[in-house]
Amino acid sequence: MRVVVLSLAVILGAAPTLTPGEASAAASPIIVSPDGDDAAAGTLADPLRTIQKAVDRAGPGDVIAVRGGTYALVDNITITTSGEESRPITLGAYDGERVVIDGDALPASHTPVGGSIPRDERGAIHQEASHWRVSGLEIVNGSYGYYCDGCDGNVFSRLTVHDNYETGFQLQGDSSDNQIIDLDSYGNRDPRKNGESADGLGIKEGGGTGNVVRGARLWNNVDDGFDAWKFTSSVLIEDTLSYGNGFNRWDFPDFAGDGNGFKLGGGTPAPAVGHTVRNSVAFGNAGHGFTDNGNPGALALSDDTTFGNGGTGFDADTAGAQAALTANLAVSDSRPAALGADTASIGNSWDIGGTWDDDSVLSTDTSEVTGPRAADGSLPSAPEFLVPRDGTAVGARL
Repeated sequence: MRVVVLSLAVILGAAPTLTPGEASAAASPIIVSPDGDDAAAGTLADPLRTIQKAVDRAGPGDVIAVRGGTYALVDNITITTSGEESRPITLGAYDGERVVIDGDALPASHTPVGGSIPRDERGAIHQEASHWRVSGLEIVNGSYGYYCDGCDGNVFSRLTVHDNYETGFQLQGDSSDNQIIDLDSYGNRDPRKNGESADGLGIKEGGGTGNVVRGARLWNNVDDGFDAWKFTSSVLIEDTLSYGNGFNRWDFPDFAGDGNGFKLGGGTPAPAVGHTVRNSVAFGNAGHGFTDNGNPGALALSDDTTFGNGGTGFDADTAGAQAALTANLAVSDSRPAALGADTASIGNSWDIGGTWDDDSVLSTDTSEVTGPRAADGSLPSAPEFLVPRDGTAVGARL
């Protein structure tokens, strides 16, 4: 039993002690293994074979621990049972083992050019449920990687989603109080739209308060790193990196990728939303580092950094927008900032003046932030990356 309890501590994301509800669940976790049997008891000695069977069995307070290996899907994993606020349902990797969920055999993963993906086929994992804790999974080759629609009070931590045929992680619909923590999302692309819509992380086409993104890395996606298209409620983003997005690495014809690091709105018309982004970095994107994308709301960008983006570092020039930019740093972008008449700009590098190029910072070595994460899932430490050489207190600190 000691082995199982230690494993659950890893699943739950850091704390070596369990809450009473977690301890109760730890007495009888539902175990899944590639060599299991869906008619089995679901114990460590007699595991289930598929994650879907475990999900179907789980209720409030239960823990699903998935043994290492590759789980090739023939149907997407569908989550429709909710936990409770005090008794969430937990799904994660057993004892830190590498769990790969592969959606390449799903028909929706190969939707033809111009085709549409039915709603219930979106995602190698498709969730319409609340109060889950999902962690430590690697999701590849799905129509989307992880798709959550109408989801409240979930915690998604230390997920890796890559090489999916649409957005790596998408939260949409009426969804509130979700936390997306330490996400790595990269290489996602959409052949059916020639790069128009596959982002690293999308919180879009819906609304709901209290959604938080923290510690994410979003890179080399075909469209944008982060996209808040048509999301009507404020999202908090902090300590997050977005880089290398918007390049046609797949030789798509009629390429349509936008390539923004952080797209903070959009729509026709774009809703007015005051998203907050702080201590975050956008570098080497094909388009803008940060863009309001037509959002006329009160964006709040503070202590953020852009570097070497093909477009504007901070693009906040929508007419009538009440954006506030404070203590941000733009280094070696095509231009540092584009501001509207009503944009408040205080203590940013372009307000301070001077030359802000590669030589003005201690380090431009991107390998400092693109390497392995720390053991606890946090971003690699990079105390000199894009930090002003003269000590000026602007920009992000990693």
